[in-house]
Amino acid sequence: MSGTATIHEAQLTPSKLELLAQWLPSQPWFTGDAGDLERVASFRFVDPDGEVGIETMIVRSGGVVYQVPLTYRDEALDGEDAYLVGTTDHSVLGKRWVYDATGDPVYVAELIRVIHEADNEADLSRGEKSMTVVGSGITLVSNASMEAARLVRVLDGEHIHTAVPLGTLTGTWTEGGEERTEVLATIR
Repeated sequence: MSGTATIHEAQLTPSKLELLAQWLPSQPWFTGDAGDLERVASFRFVDPDGEVGIETMIVRSGGVVYQVPLTYRDEALDGEDAYLVGTTDHSVLGKRWVYDATGDPVYVAELIRVIHEADNEADLSRGEKSMTVVGSGITLVSNASMEAARLVRVLDGEHIHTAVPLGTLTGTWTEGGEERTEVLATIR
């Protein structure tokens, strides 16, 4: 188990969706219209050091479903301005720097750990989970020196350039009354 994520009863200004609506149009993989952005589901991991909030949001725009992993920090992440989504005022925790988590070493390490250990999403201190995720686990058959995690951003359509992975992170949520399962990340 990935632990329990602390969820505060708080207001965010701007909201997460408002931040994403400003940031997503500048991303090369986003083809939607941020004006119709809606949250579909989300899950959390827990930073082992308890410093960084880690949340992955599944959002829809223009009929396409996207995965957007985010990290929340109490100060700017040195040298990672390219991954900054924006800042928000959290009514309990104060100013938060919100990052595209693919550029945050805490998220990357936790994603790889969850896949390696066949772990799953964190429990929530309040509220209900809107989706589940599970890592496949990895049994190393060689002494490989490098592995690369690949995040699947656009969850609709074929992924023809995906090689057979060593391990995967798979997510399941309910959308329009139907259960949907997708590969969210791979390790090769």
